[in-house]
Amino acid sequence: MPHQIPAPAPAGDPMTLEALRRIVDEQIGPRAKGTIYQNSDGAFEVLSVIRDPQRARELLKRRCAQWVVIVRDVLRPDGEPFAVGSVWTDSDHLVVREADTDGGAK
Repeated sequence: MPHQIPAPAPAGDPMTLEALRRIVDEQIGPRAKGTIYQNSDGAFEVLSVIRDPQRARELLKRRCAQWVVIVRDVLRPDGEPFAVGSVWTDSDHLVVREADTDGGAK
């Protein structure tokens, strides 16, 4: 008897959507607008976090992108914003957390 593959979960399945949200959150890490982080490539200010998969795919030119972070290299005076799709790893380090709405640091 052949092995049957279960049907994929519906696109709006709450458990599937929650699992995907957790994965995306883990991949983005603590990067949020206003955060500055550093790694071997430089130090970057997060200008925007885009969680719209269609927009992320356009900006990164990757068919499977689910999110994108727009950053600016703060170590370069002429640093222009650019799109990043790399996941947060142990080699990334927070320098400054984003400010919350009352002006304090998170």
